[in-house]
Amino acid sequence: MASELFDFSGRTVVVTGASSGIGREVARLIAKCNGRVVLVARTAERLHETALSLPGAGHLVEAFDLNDVEEIPHWVKSIATKAGPIAGVVHSAGMHAAIPLRMLDPTKVESLMRINVTAALMLAKGFRQKGCFASGASLVFLSSVAGMTGQPAIAAYSASKAALIGASRSLAIELAREGIRVNCVSAGMVKTEMSERIFASLPAEQFAAIEAMHPLGIGSPIDVAHAVVFLLAESSRWITGSNLVVDGGYTVQ
Repeated sequence: MASELFDFSGRTVVVTGASSGIGREVARLIAKCNGRVVLVARTAERLHETALSLPGAGHLVEAFDLNDVEEIPHWVKSIATKAGPIAGVVHSAGMHAAIPLRMLDPTKVESLMRINVTAALMLAKGFRQKGCFASGASLVFLSSVAGMTGQPAIAAYSASKAALIGASRSLAIELAREGIRVNCVSAGMVKTEMSERIFASLPAEQFAAIEAMHPLGIGSPIDVAHAVVFLLAESSRWITGSNLVVDGGYTVQ
């Protein structure tokens, strides 16, 4: 029974940000659970690298710039036309920026909001179209503990991640009539290509301080991927509008 709860056989899941980090790990885990994955990011070459690492067959590479928010609903429809009704959508793509308030301008704020929030809402709009979603469909947004706690220089980023948590709650109510569940995963600090570059630029004592803020240590992409796949799968069929915090204990202190 346990294996059946996480079996994605015959089901297709769209994963944005699948060219690296958490998105890539989510795609790999879905494929290991016998699912078909539609890999989405701007760079086709990186997506093909991900595709080569996936078990199973029938996975699709969809190079698409989510900044083209007006085109997202039509694009989602085109994916469903090619791949059939979609069982799940994971919005892992996103932008992070540390910008002190004195340097913040509307263009930078709008850029963050466009990819982190507007694209997420347009994915939801596209997903709910007739013929696009399968029975028992699930939508998962990748948020962050930054949307729940305060840190200097990331007000715009924090606002965008907090917006995802709020949006998922309202969408959960609106889309329940369609049978679509909507949830968030808020991750703490995770070792990805991007974060590794940040860590490498920090003095050893500063990195140690960041690590100490996570009682269970810095996470790995697979730690977050497990939570995402749980929320996509039959195992969470009675969960919607939730925010699952996966942060190594960061927010409980």
